[in-house]
Amino acid sequence: MAHIELPPGLAGIRGLLAYRPETAQPLNELVAVLLHGPHTLTPGERELIATCVSAENECTYCASIHGAIAAQHLGDDEALVEQVTRDRESAPISGKMKALLHIAAKTAEGGGCVTTEDVARAREHGATDLEIHDTVLIAAVFCLCNRYVDGLATWTPDDPEFYRARARVIADHGYTLAATKNS
Repeated sequence: MAHIELPPGLAGIRGLLAYRPETAQPLNELVAVLLHGPHTLTPGERELIATCVSAENECTYCASIHGAIAAQHLGDDEALVEQVTRDRESAPISGKMKALLHIAAKTAEGGGCVTTEDVARAREHGATDLEIHDTVLIAAVFCLCNRYVDGLATWTPDDPEFYRARARVIADHGYTLAATKNS
């Protein structure tokens, strides 16, 4: 049960966004730009960053929903998403993504944990300054979201189909339009 009274039937951050629409709009817009706006990293890759940070922070709702969205963007490959969150270094993803996910995990641990060597590794694998910047920003935003969701003890469904259905809406319509859809 949530620590505060939230609109019924809205899981995770959706209940919080409905509770305080003034903060919902800028948060949704930022997440939409970071995860689905034009970029050299695919939406699936950026969703993997959000998923991995949420898993590092043990935020079940965010890890589940963003993992489902990542899988949706990656050809419904739930096994890949699971492998990346379990052991990114052995997952069948590019060296660049492994390096960026390492930076994201270090950011989740604490911003000062990201080292010059971590950034150099990402660059060696072809990461651009924009990709490194946005990896850190995605990680920082998801640390905020993870703590927001868990700090107010929002409803976290257990059914993986709940997350798959919501992921289809977000993958098809993005974050700002999906925020208004009740599926």
